[in-house]
Amino acid sequence: MRNLTAVASFVLVFASLAVAQSSLETKWHCAKPVDQQYEIGDTPGHSYGVAQGNCNVVSGKTGEKTGVFTEIQEMWNGSFQTHGRMIVTMADGEKIYYTYKATGSLAKKTAAEKWKMTGGTGKHKSNKGSGTCSGTFNDDGTSDWVCSGKFSTGA
Repeated sequence: MRNLTAVASFVLVFASLAVAQSSLETKWHCAKPVDQQYEIGDTPGHSYGVAQGNCNVVSGKTGEKTGVFTEIQEMWNGSFQTHGRMIVTMADGEKIYYTYKATGSLAKKTAAEKWKMTGGTGKHKSNKGSGTCSGTFNDDGTSDWVCSGKFSTGA
């Protein structure tokens, strides 16, 4: 009987963890950001930049609707690195906070990103998670992203 109780407890704990851990897959379309680039002067094409922009969810099931990102960029030798933060507004008006780092190719107009969910407002205050995105930059300055990962609500 004692072993059965331990197994039942384990199953309940595992089931609770499974419910608290969720997957996400979201597709985003981002408008052309407002950015400012500064040439460094040490090597042609080496620059730093700051960018800010808005994104809208194209498809997804998590309730995410819009996002505002702010990032710092370094471009050099046809590639770039960024790190930034994104504040996502949910359908109910609450917010989720993300940090991210990305690398990419200016010639191929692609990027690979790693993100972390660091909290939010209201019921999202304790959210934690991580995942990846792949991005494509369009000729008009917009970009499209496919993001996936796991998160927990901390509830």
